[in-house]
Amino acid sequence: MAKTKKSENVPKKVVNSSANALYVLDVFLIDGPITEEFIANNPEVSRTIEIKGSNTLEELHKIIFKAFDREEEHMYEFQIGGNGPQDPNARRYGLKQAFSSSGLTPTPTGDVSNTSIAEVGLSIDEAFGYWFDFGDDWWHQIDVTNILDQAPTGKYPRITKRVGASPPQYADFD
Repeated sequence: MAKTKKSENVPKKVVNSSANALYVLDVFLIDGPITEEFIANNPEVSRTIEIKGSNTLEELHKIIFKAFDREEEHMYEFQIGGNGPQDPNARRYGLKQAFSSSGLTPTPTGDVSNTSIAEVGLSIDEAFGYWFDFGDDWWHQIDVTNILDQAPTGKYPRITKRVGASPPQYADFD
């Protein structure tokens, strides 16, 4: 699986965000332990998520976890402010226990449990990374497709669109 149609050089539309803003995110699975047969049957695997600025990165992780039908929790991080997933210059937000783990260089910028979506300064047309399971390495690209000044009444975060099947969390390569 490859990066999405979003270019790393697309100019970003800066938006003043608030806790009441609504972020529309397209989450693409771009790499992981997936069989060739699965890829042939599902050339694109993506989910559209709506989330409020007041929601945390931890809540974004939980809705992505649900959207891709994952079963077992693992470590994860978000990489924001770079040129998409795996950019070493991006700001990294992870789990609190990752801060005390030796070998993490550089130290994560912030804790997902107390960092809101509005705080990270996302812009329309920005792409950022989400890395789930540091052993199996599920890589996602998250594209910010829209930011509304005010979220309509409703429960957030929520999944609004699914493209492709969810791959099994642990593929059988036999």
